[in-house]
Amino acid sequence: MTLVESNDQKSIALDDVKRSGSSATVDLSDPDRDFDALATSSVIESKLMRKIDLYIIPWLALLYLLNFLDRSNIGNAKLYNIEKDLHITDSQYLIALTCFFFPYALFDVYAEQCPIEKAKAFKMAFVPHTHVGHRHDKCQVTDCDEAVRILLGLFESGLYPGIAFYMSCWYKRSELGSRIALFFTSATVAGAFGGLLAAAIENMDGIGGKPGWAWIFIIEGLFTVVIAIASFWVVQDFPETAKFLTEEERAFVINRLQSDQQHSAGGEVFQMNGLFAGGLVGYIILIASRNAALSYFACFLGASGIYPLIPNSVLLTSAWVSANTEGSYKRSAVLGMAIGWGNLNGAVTSNVYRARDKPWYSLGHGIVLAYICIGLSCSLLLRIVLKAENGRRERGERDEVIGMPGSALNTKDGARVYESVEAARIDKGDDWSGFRYTL
Repeated sequence: MTLVESNDQKSIALDDVKRSGSSATVDLSDPDRDFDALATSSVIESKLMRKIDLYIIPWLALLYLLNFLDRSNIGNAKLYNIEKDLHITDSQYLIALTCFFFPYALFDVYAEQCPIEKAKAFKMAFVPHTHVGHRHDKCQVTDCDEAVRILLGLFESGLYPGIAFYMSCWYKRSELGSRIALFFTSATVAGAFGGLLAAAIENMDGIGGKPGWAWIFIIEGLFTVVIAIASFWVVQDFPETAKFLTEEERAFVINRLQSDQQHSAGGEVFQMNGLFAGGLVGYIILIASRNAALSYFACFLGASGIYPLIPNSVLLTSAWVSANTEGSYKRSAVLGMAIGWGNLNGAVTSNVYRARDKPWYSLGHGIVLAYICIGLSCSLLLRIVLKAENGRRERGERDEVIGMPGSALNTKDGARVYESVEAARIDKGDDWSGFRYTL
């Protein structure tokens, strides 16, 4: 006999898959280990999470800061005569910028689906990218510069989605947004101080017979190589094998992650509309203003409306995507596609801020304003769709059919029969009726 599981029955069934509280010990290296069997009553969750935060986030932020510097230092090199020294036009310079984004976007999904441990994957991707990054100083013709940019985009492609996936293996859905935001602040720091660092390095102009812009690539690239190599030992793969945690702490982390997978993320709400509004106002001012002071203020307003969206939006990446995607392989693929699609737009923005449009760059600002409007519209539409789907699940329209062991595999209407709620959850992931999408 089969039955359709009600919400109350789901709650009762879920009690069966919660932590048992037994005090037996387990071998964490055992692939069939049962983390529920390890006593974790002495672990203080807030203290443990601070420990994890201090160990993981600062180093990831440093990696992304250097990644961002290596990606953007060609812009600083332009200020110090790279175009003049290499005898390239503004159009050729823009082509070199554009070449970076195609492999950077297209290989995001592939990098996320590499059939090796994801933590090792993004560490492996980081080392060759750092070596390529400082080879800009050897380029003397534009073809070489374009080739280096293509290789840089190829090897950088796996880092950001890899880190986003990696963090989702340490934190619950409700914790991802704030952690990714902290990690992503390194990009704003790189943008704020990258120019100052480049100005200081440019003072080496003429040393070793090299121009100042070449030393920007060399110094920043070599420092990144050192940090990348150190990452093989500093970055811990996953909670199961983290050496900076005790056995009891590792079991506690696994338990809380498993518990988070068993329950919905319903009730979490990302407030992004106000941030979009800030970006809208900022870019409207930039388009309309012909006053330098007002435009300078609008740059801050525009940045405040854009940067906070990147770690928390589905359009560019990652907390909203991670929270609404169940299953590690599916999550990694979706992250790769979302981030890759967002990165592909770098090929557009690299060509809309043209030298002939200075100093007001109305075309570039107008295109960014259009992107913000599209992003706001799509976010609101997705929120409506996800809210409607949550409502269907609340009303029981998506309930699975639960049967006794030995029941027929399919009902008359073709619906799959599951032996338990847990079996349905594991098989269906975010399609499971008990999963609630984050709004």
